[in-house]
Amino acid sequence: MNEPSTDGRLAKGEQRKRELIEATLRIVARDGVSGVSHRTVAREAGLPATAAAYHFRGIGDLLTAALTQCMDEDSERMRVLAAEADGGEDALRRFAALMAEVVAKPGHLLAEYELYLLAARDPKLRESTDRWMAALADFARRYTADPVRVEMLVALVDGVLLQGLLRDEPPTAERFEAILRTALPS
Repeated sequence: MNEPSTDGRLAKGEQRKRELIEATLRIVARDGVSGVSHRTVAREAGLPATAAAYHFRGIGDLLTAALTQCMDEDSERMRVLAAEADGGEDALRRFAALMAEVVAKPGHLLAEYELYLLAARDPKLRESTDRWMAALADFARRYTADPVRVEMLVALVDGVLLQGLLRDEPPTAERFEAILRTALPS
């Protein structure tokens, strides 16, 4: 009889963690990493002031959780695209559409890149960024066996997404598709 209430508490705790992570991403998008504190995250999530500190020992743990969530979601989307890719134009078109969708939400993408750069400073965070780059590489390998071309695509995707944040008009799906077609032989 205690199991259902225990499961309910665990589920509620996991839900709160997700809410705190989403709040962290909104704060990073709006104010940068420096705007993140236990108090600001809890307030943003609409939770008690102690909620973030209860679920995450330190700000580093909270930022790591946010980065991990972003990279895991992005990696999963790429794994699905790679699994469906057959080296043809349809998969390139779907990838280009996904990239256009991502740059259309610049706040979330900006938060991801701010967190992504934390991994450059902290090798412990690179596990999740490595998964993202590996998923991109898997997609590229559907089009080429050339390791240099695969590496080029991984860097290219990060570069064009980042540059999309710097433009008043982000690239369209058609523009992304043209870039991908140039980078990957079909």
